Amino acid sequence: MEYGTIEREIYVDAPPETVFDVVSSPAHIRDWWSAETDVEPVPGGTGELTWRDEASGRVDVVPITVVDAQPPRLFSFRWTHDAGEVATATNSMLVTFELSPSGGGTVLRLTETGFRERGWEIAVLEEAYQDHVNGWDFYLPRIAELATRQASSP
Repeated sequence: MEYGTIEREIYVDAPPETVFDVVSSPAHIRDWWSAETDVEPVPGGTGELTWRDEASGRVDVVPITVVDAQPPRLFSFRWTHDAGEVATATNSMLVTFELSPSGGGTVLRLTETGFRERGWEIAVLEEAYQDHVNGWDFYLPRIAELATRQASSP
């Protein structure tokens, strides 16, 4: 198996403008990713993603850096680099959301790269890759559901 790139595609019953807002705005990121963030969806914007597990008291904080934002068709960011480091191709993952109009909705394409570039030993690489595959398989439908609700609300 090749552990370099995750690619997913999903149809969303909402216009690209709505889908872009859902994948990029802090208020919506909280809803679909369950992460608090204040990152501005503009190129160069930096911040943190914070996940809290109330039951265990565990808090995970991960830096995020916006690479590109071209409403309503493209949003990309780097994440998983260590706090205090500048995100680069060798220390972070690159997530890209590409949005294309399709009928009355949007085709959302997700690509995540950077696994091999981290230089991890194979067991760590496989575990991280599979964790992200499982994560996107869970979160992409949540993006679609939220965007569809947003598009149909008055």
